[in-house]
Amino acid sequence: MWPARRVVGETFLSLALALAGVGAGLLDDENAAVAVGVGLLAGLLSLLRRGLPASVLLAAAAGSAPFFGFAPLLLVVAWSAGRRIDGLGRACGVFALAYGLALGLTAAWESHASLPLLAVAGMFILVAIVVPGLAGRYWSQRRTLTDTLHEYNAQLLRERAMLVGQARMLERQRIAQDMHDSLGHQLALIAVHTGALEVDRALTDQQREAVGVLREASVAAMHELRDVVGVLRDGADATPAAGAPPGGDDPGAPSRGVAGIDDLAETSRKAGTAVEIRRSGEARPLATTADHAAYRVVQEGLTNAHKHAPGASISIGLRYEPDSLVVEVANGPVAAPSGVASGGQGLTGLAERARLVGGMVHAGPTADGGFRLAGVLPYTSPGDARKTFVAPQDDFRAQSPAGPGGEAGPVIEWNGLPKELARAVNRTKRGNRIAIGCGVAALIGVVLVIAVVVGVVFLVREADKAMIEPAQYEAVKIGQSERSVRDALPHGDSFMNTGPGAGAPPEPDGSTCLTLLSSEIGSSLDADPVFRFCFKDGKLIEKKSFEAT
Repeated sequence: MWPARRVVGETFLSLALALAGVGAGLLDDENAAVAVGVGLLAGLLSLLRRGLPASVLLAAAAGSAPFFGFAPLLLVVAWSAGRRIDGLGRACGVFALAYGLALGLTAAWESHASLPLLAVAGMFILVAIVVPGLAGRYWSQRRTLTDTLHEYNAQLLRERAMLVGQARMLERQRIAQDMHDSLGHQLALIAVHTGALEVDRALTDQQREAVGVLREASVAAMHELRDVVGVLRDGADATPAAGAPPGGDDPGAPSRGVAGIDDLAETSRKAGTAVEIRRSGEARPLATTADHAAYRVVQEGLTNAHKHAPGASISIGLRYEPDSLVVEVANGPVAAPSGVASGGQGLTGLAERARLVGGMVHAGPTADGGFRLAGVLPYTSPGDARKTFVAPQDDFRAQSPAGPGGEAGPVIEWNGLPKELARAVNRTKRGNRIAIGCGVAALIGVVLVIAVVVGVVFLVREADKAMIEPAQYEAVKIGQSERSVRDALPHGDSFMNTGPGAGAPPEPDGSTCLTLLSSEIGSSLDADPVFRFCFKDGKLIEKKSFEAT
């Protein structure tokens, strides 16, 4: 079934061809009813040109001979047939048959057709049928080649995406194995030793509380390491299934969302740091990825404050704005900085995490000498997490702005094409250049031939106005009426008739004379045989034959 736009276009084209057929018929002095019928038939045939290109072309070629109203339709169906007739041999046969049919019917329809007239008609029929057919066939071949290249480009993008995904998965598995083997072992040792110290009776209550904080931190780190290793190994998003606890499979695992921020603050308080949490606005649920990002912003802010501003007070802010959650972690000034070096990797990773959910992160010093880390995270549902994805500037998919890989493609490097396709492209390009050159040359030749034929026809017509045969001269008798003589002879109104010329005998007094050229050749190149007829009182009183220069 055709789309609506094509239906409208076909209807408009059909009406336009019908009106053009009616107008062309009226210009050719056809009967109004015949012109309207031809126009309606032309509009109907235009609707069939897609399904029956050869048949419609032959019908339009046959109808163009007796009815000039089919001429606009012939141009359109010739172009359409050039696009849709499969096979070069079949196309050549159909177009040759259409040309012969149109020319033959033209010769049969014109009862007084002359050779110059048929030559001119043949040239015009050639231009009306063959030239649009060649243009349509060239356009169709170019469209086919372009579609093939687009399909190959989409295939290249899909293969490249598959290779990148496979390489990324292998690298994730390697990193996951390394993290599991190294960090997992070290965290397990820390948990065991801190657990042993916690029950040591030699420690004071304050020391035992500090060791308990260390043990809880090591256990929490082991839970997070397990989740990260699972994400790296499986290549899946850190989005738990519906109904699963926020921290993972273990109900006792710490929450890694906004709900776990209180635990982070409590852990810092146990380490001797003053931590304050301020909330404003009406709490709203976040997507799992955004919820996790908020947890990471607070975690990174607390870590940086402990490292670079030990002992400084820390404030955590959670502001629920109409369109996003604003998370802030700020620490006050410190008299003596710790001097611990920072690689900046935490903030870089945090900015990437916020970008993936459509948010942003800002970090910088405050007016009182402290430091502030803030993140803006939008409220998005779990199904919208991918829609907010913003690709980094160096992502290879930036070459395809219309959509993901396979929907549109970057510029193709021709050297990377398969050998068969590359050879086909080269042959097509070379063949197209040759075809275009031959087409232009043929078109120029056709125009020149048409100009010559038109010039010859024009000269023949002018000669018919100014020249007569000797037999016509002999058939005219002195004493005939002027009207009958002039009706039997050309009127002589032609640029070729320049008058009697030098050497003409004098005209009789009171007479009017008609001078015509003879179709015979004179006795010399400078002499032209001339026939002169002189009239007086409505009768022919003299006729003379002489040569004039």
